[in-house]
Amino acid sequence: MDKIIKGKSYVFGKNIDTDQICPGQYLELTDHKAIASHCLEGARSEFAKEFVKGGIVIALENFGCGSSREHAAISLKTIGVGAIIAKSFGRIFYRNAINMGIPLIVADNVEAIMGDGHLMEINLENSTIKNTNTGQIISCEVISEYAMNILEHGGIINLIKSM
Repeated sequence: MDKIIKGKSYVFGKNIDTDQICPGQYLELTDHKAIASHCLEGARSEFAKEFVKGGIVIALENFGCGSSREHAAISLKTIGVGAIIAKSFGRIFYRNAINMGIPLIVADNVEAIMGDGHLMEINLENSTIKNTNTGQIISCEVISEYAMNILEHGGIINLIKSM
């Protein structure tokens, strides 16, 4: 896994729940590409059509709150989200997303770098996030060694296969 993650930002507010990430009417879908075509549809209806692979989702607090649907993490991983930055994450979503291999970055002062469509650069080695459009740099929480090991393998399934 690359220690520098760069991508176009897609900004959301607070309390983006798993039903907004993957609306309930799509829970019967099993094809990951079909699931991804509805990614974040409940929060931004055209997100899946506008999204550029490697993009970075930025939100305020409590991203991924709500029910424990794995489809939320599947849709974000399959569409190609490079990372998600937020003040905080729903606990179950956090585990599901890390297990899928999506870097989740906790940053208390995320508002300082928010800019929809801006180019973001996350440096996992020095725990910083830079908005390259504005030059603003903030610090973020260090990803735990345990979570980083999962991410470096591309998800928990790949980690288990490597053992």
